Amino acid sequence: MAKKMLMVVTSADKINSDNKTGIWVSEFVEPYLTFIEAGYDVTVASPGGGKAPLDPVSIENDQPEAWNEPLKRLEETAPLQQVSKESYDGIFLPGGHGTMFDFPDDPSLQTILTHFADHNLPIGAVCHGPAGFVKVKKSDGTSLVDGRRMTAFTNEEEESTELDKHMPFLLETSLRENGALFEMGPMWSDYVVTDGNLVTGQNPQSSLAAAKAFVDVVETMWKTTYE
Repeated sequence: MAKKMLMVVTSADKINSDNKTGIWVSEFVEPYLTFIEAGYDVTVASPGGGKAPLDPVSIENDQPEAWNEPLKRLEETAPLQQVSKESYDGIFLPGGHGTMFDFPDDPSLQTILTHFADHNLPIGAVCHGPAGFVKVKKSDGTSLVDGRRMTAFTNEEEESTELDKHMPFLLETSLRENGALFEMGPMWSDYVVTDGNLVTGQNPQSSLAAAKAFVDVVETMWKTTYE
């Protein structure tokens, strides 16, 4: 039986009237293809359902042909409120600045992540994807990230984009405030942290490595539980 993975992407398509946003393409496509190659059955969901927006800055003119099928999956995403949290073996949150605007306060995403955290199931995210973690509490009332080693898009990287002043919060700062043991590599370097069931990647350059590390965690936990 194929393992079932839930990928949650943003529905937010603008930062303000001057800046469009959405999913950072490679942060979705590279993990998606990694999960398909691993034999997983992947569901793509979003807070709003339907067509998910792409950050125009992340769209390349010479995208590989292999990216076409993953991008088609973004044309019709499942509404998160219709997702059954018990149906999946892992959850992965790609980034893009859009996540900063709709992930933190989405009740369906919070409920799903609480379930995964309470049951010690694989949770992965890359770049701005961990924005989905900042307000999530486990059933015991503690933050999902409290005491957990992890990484995400850093304050330094955010400032270098000059979009920091338009963000509702700084992701690194918020994660630290919620108790995360935040780690980072050099700006724009491939940097991944695995802490038990939690796998996080720092930035777009970390997407592929984060996905591969996530698969390793899924496979290890599956063997421990079912074999």
